[in-house]
Amino acid sequence: MSTLNGAAAAAGRPVLVTDVLRERIVEGELPPGTPLRDVALSAELGVSRNTLREALRTLHDEGLVVQQLHKGTAVKTLAAEDVTDIYLARRTLELSAVDASPLAPEPLLDAMEAKVAAAELAVDIEAWDKVGTASLRFHQSLVALLGSARLDGFFRVTIAQLRLAFAVMADQGAFQAPWVARDREICDLIRGGRRMDATAALRLYLDESERMVLDAVRASSRTTPTTRTRTARTTSSTSTTRTTPTTTAAKGKR
Repeated sequence: MSTLNGAAAAAGRPVLVTDVLRERIVEGELPPGTPLRDVALSAELGVSRNTLREALRTLHDEGLVVQQLHKGTAVKTLAAEDVTDIYLARRTLELSAVDASPLAPEPLLDAMEAKVAAAELAVDIEAWDKVGTASLRFHQSLVALLGSARLDGFFRVTIAQLRLAFAVMADQGAFQAPWVARDREICDLIRGGRRMDATAALRLYLDESERMVLDAVRASSRTTPTTRTRTARTTSSTSTTRTTPTTTAAKGKR
């Protein structure tokens, strides 16, 4: 779990709190809908409530949390339009990174390969949350080949948003595992200097991933209200049955 160290906690800088909470989203520790209680979080992180609230405002601006009057702050549940925008950004940056890969320094290429290896290891032990995180880190390291701190900062937010989109998948293992082999393929093509093949593989990867995530997000948005309605009806029916007068003994049991 990402935490603040003692010096950072003492300083109470909102940017550090923002980074910690964003990383928890990337790591799957804060799924969509999770309430972010300022009293509890400020105590846990060792910062003032004002500092925490400033961090939460930043996360709101980044599209990672929602804030509602009298209801507090919660991790955002993404809609289909969010997913479409995320994948537009991914195509723009990741495909550009493949094109720029011949100019990337060797340590950045090594880092990219290390992220793939971490994802493969997580698959071997069926640690699906770690698989998802490592795969996202691979794509983050791919964008890092562009050598731009500004783009790195932008994509750091993008992968957090992407993790929220992935959270709707009912079976994380079935969803995550197949992509790791494709991450490996893209990595090997880049390292082998086969940029055109890497570009084609990545474009197909992003197209298929977007369609899969969009289908899941749309299905989730359709089924959730229905489920709530059915639950409400069942609860109402049960409540009516239980409140029907019967005997004194029955009333005593209630």
